[in-house]
Amino acid sequence: MNPADAPLRVVLADDQALVRTGFRMILAADGIEVVAEAADGAEAVSAVRRTRPDVVLMDIRMPGTDGIEATRRIAEQPSGPKVVILTTYDLDHYVYAALTAGASGFLLKDVTPEHLVAAVRLVRSGDALLAPAITRRLVERFARPERPAPVPPRSLDGLTPRELEVLRLLATGLSNAELADLLVLSPTTVKTHVGRILTKLGLRDRVQAVVLAYESGLVAPRGDA
Repeated sequence: MNPADAPLRVVLADDQALVRTGFRMILAADGIEVVAEAADGAEAVSAVRRTRPDVVLMDIRMPGTDGIEATRRIAEQPSGPKVVILTTYDLDHYVYAALTAGASGFLLKDVTPEHLVAAVRLVRSGDALLAPAITRRLVERFARPERPAPVPPRSLDGLTPRELEVLRLLATGLSNAELADLLVLSPTTVKTHVGRILTKLGLRDRVQAVVLAYESGLVAPRGDA
């Protein structure tokens, strides 16, 4: 069976039972199986080890072990699932902490059912997801004038000129299709470039590539010198 055709398995982590029930119903209506639920981060980590899901929907603010720490522990597991952060908060320090902990997506809880389902399927396919408001806050963090000048990591030295170009454009939020149009390449070639970038830099997905591009100074937010 093609992995893309296999049933999509999800763990729900939220301290509110009503929220978990709502998400479970939305996902089940689209054929997505919720294999476990967790009321805190520690339960989420345990559930992931026990059920080996494809995706975890993770709340940030939970008692005991919070969603950030749970995401970090899950990301450290070999071949671990993708984590999508779901929260009512869009404060930049939560965004940055979640992404650097290893999250592959970040959505606010007012997301529509259709968008939620699409997000789960998107991250399972190996892509990453950031709501527009979240992307803006991430960029604003790196645009602050008091931030010290970044030093490009040595790992970027292993990228070819074309891969550096793809990484710069990827960090601006372009999709593979948009990258292909801009660079006059086939979508397959762009996907190959992105895959090689992630492998060479030891990154899980595109979200981490975006974070690295801004942290290293490879890309400067608009308006920066």
